[in-house]
Amino acid sequence: MSITIPSKKRKQLFEKLKKANASFQKVYPGDRPERQAVHTVYGGANLFKADSARVLGQRALESFHTYAPDFVAFGKIFGLEGSSNINSYQSVHDLYNEYISLTPAQRKNHPAHLSYQVYNKVINKLTAEAIEDFRIDFEDGYGNRSNDEEDATAVDAAMEVAKGMKASSLPPFIGIRIKPFTEEMKERGLRTLEIFVSTLAKETKGKLPENFIVMLPKVTIPEQVSTLVSFFEILEEELGLQEGALKMEMMVETTQSIMDKDGINPLLRFIKASKGRCIATHFGTYDYTASCSITARYQEMDHPVCDFAHHITKVALAHTGIWLSDGATNTMPIGPNRGDDLTEAQLQENRDTVHRAWKKGYQHIRHSLWNGFYQGWDLNPAQLPMRYTAVFAFFLESYDDAVERLKTFVEKAARATLIGDVFDDAATGQGLLNYFLRALNSGAINEDEVLVTGLTLEEIRGRSFKRILENRKK
Repeated sequence: MSITIPSKKRKQLFEKLKKANASFQKVYPGDRPERQAVHTVYGGANLFKADSARVLGQRALESFHTYAPDFVAFGKIFGLEGSSNINSYQSVHDLYNEYISLTPAQRKNHPAHLSYQVYNKVINKLTAEAIEDFRIDFEDGYGNRSNDEEDATAVDAAMEVAKGMKASSLPPFIGIRIKPFTEEMKERGLRTLEIFVSTLAKETKGKLPENFIVMLPKVTIPEQVSTLVSFFEILEEELGLQEGALKMEMMVETTQSIMDKDGINPLLRFIKASKGRCIATHFGTYDYTASCSITARYQEMDHPVCDFAHHITKVALAHTGIWLSDGATNTMPIGPNRGDDLTEAQLQENRDTVHRAWKKGYQHIRHSLWNGFYQGWDLNPAQLPMRYTAVFAFFLESYDDAVERLKTFVEKAARATLIGDVFDDAATGQGLLNYFLRALNSGAINEDEVLVTGLTLEEIRGRSFKRILENRKK
């Protein structure tokens, strides 16, 4: 074969392309390899204590046991796959004995299989680590108070975080939400940040909790982000903190954060303004729907205006390494009747209220997961059962199918395959890999359940299906 392109010219053109590719990869390095929390609990700063994660976890577990007393009732509350076919005339005790007497293969075909699996996984999660991420809230969850009161709360909250660090009682992720850097609130937002961080640094001799984050709400222009980052740099220098120790995330909760005055999505410019310190964006369902003139009754997570904002955000920030979080359901699963001497009618009203709220939140979370948002907010510990139920069920429903498809695809060296009526190609291979990584990260499956695919944990966590195949060829 004759070569018509001179080697010198080819080299020059490829060198130019190499620089362009490197520049692209710097902006789009791919997903972050670290663990992402599946939820963030927002709680008023005035209520935060060193043991808040433990206390809230206990409340979540109490709510779960009260309103989902067994795996059969649990499956029917959420309408889990197979639950409608469970024999309603069989006692829970007899059904349990029947189920556990089966082989693992037989259990998969039992109508109670998913209900039993998810029920026990939720109990284990609520017992071991109910709160994954907590945001000490000085904004909407705290409100506008006197400067003296917020100053005092900032000191108290910082001291409680220091106690939690010493007692190892903090959740894996923690942070504060300050007031926005709008013209009206910027001084208050900065003052709270300065008091909190300086108090904490003094108490801990310059140490911050692992995965500590500062949330900046209602971002509308890049300058709000860059100003916060500049204050981070000053605080680190003045307090002797490690350079880059202060990280941030921001709220996407205004129409201007989806489309700016020039008709352009500004989110990537917001990220660039953070100089690498922003790790996540959180969607503010109720502020955003209000800014779209949606009336209160219809301000829901699955409203079409939210879907539009989600898709724009995902397209704008895909492969940048920025984590995305959806918002919260504001219908609380709390019964209207309180006290120890409730009638059966009142107890039933409480059950009906909680179950409706759980099912609504469950459907909202499933909608988020379907849209590729694997994190969301929670506002009350009674919401945690529906959070973990939705996440675990979402992944477990498709586990067996995903195992078969990924194993077959890898064994055939990523040649296109047809399993049943499903066609898989290279892009699907990456999607299957993403499924197992997300499922493992969420706690829906364990490491042994990943290894049955034939892949190693290192391959799964490497996040690149293409790289897996290239390494196996070598």
